[in-house]
Amino acid sequence: MVEQRKSLLAIASIWVWCFPLLPLGLATAIYFGELQTPTFLFINRYTQILPDTFWAWMTFLGNGWGIFALCFPLLLLAPRLLSAGLVASLIGGSISQIIKPFLALPRPAGVLALEDFYRIGEPLLHRAMPSGHTLTAFAVVSGIYFASNRDRRSSLWWIFIIACFAGLSRNALGAHWLTDVLAGCAIGLWSGMLGAFAVRFIPDTQLAPNKIGPRLLALGGLAAIYVLLTQTLDSELNQSLQYACTVLISITLVLFIRAQKPRGI
Repeated sequence: MVEQRKSLLAIASIWVWCFPLLPLGLATAIYFGELQTPTFLFINRYTQILPDTFWAWMTFLGNGWGIFALCFPLLLLAPRLLSAGLVASLIGGSISQIIKPFLALPRPAGVLALEDFYRIGEPLLHRAMPSGHTLTAFAVVSGIYFASNRDRRSSLWWIFIIACFAGLSRNALGAHWLTDVLAGCAIGLWSGMLGAFAVRFIPDTQLAPNKIGPRLLALGGLAAIYVLLTQTLDSELNQSLQYACTVLISITLVLFIRAQKPRGI
């Protein structure tokens, strides 16, 4: 019975690695089926039933600094999960930086008349595929998901819904085609799996608050505070969210500093 269960888990693990082929295949079908413009215009039009602030906040989840800030409490709650998300985002970001200039595909604003679709902010013209925001969102959430214990994953399915909204926001704001989003989703999922696999080799003892790894992550939190207070990430509509994230990081850092003290003192 035990051996049979191990075999089923091994088969499931193989199929999980194949799952990102679904969005990648759909992106290919849309692109070569000449459905790129119709799908973009359809999503771009009907997502406007929700306010701009909602979509700006969703795209904030695909910003590297933004999602790092929102996940920062994991430094105390589950440092392995935060590490997995960070490693996954670095892997995905590296892949994106290679693919974008190689493909050099135009964005909607580089093909369509600006009055034909809805957008927020300055028009972006180049380096379309993959959507970096979508890739980052899926890399982080899948890194967190696959780095979690198997018995806890069933309660984390909702984080993929959030990542989907982050990807959809790129269409809603007029920044990317649906094919860019689907490609970002696929690469992000693979990056998350790789990130989760990589952090398995980190011993639990090295994830204690007084170890170098968590302390480096804490320094990253300080860098995030600086960015959140001095820059506008993606849209001015995110300003209030940036301030809230600054408070969230600050509280986490205070608790992290307190955790440096040996117990009993």
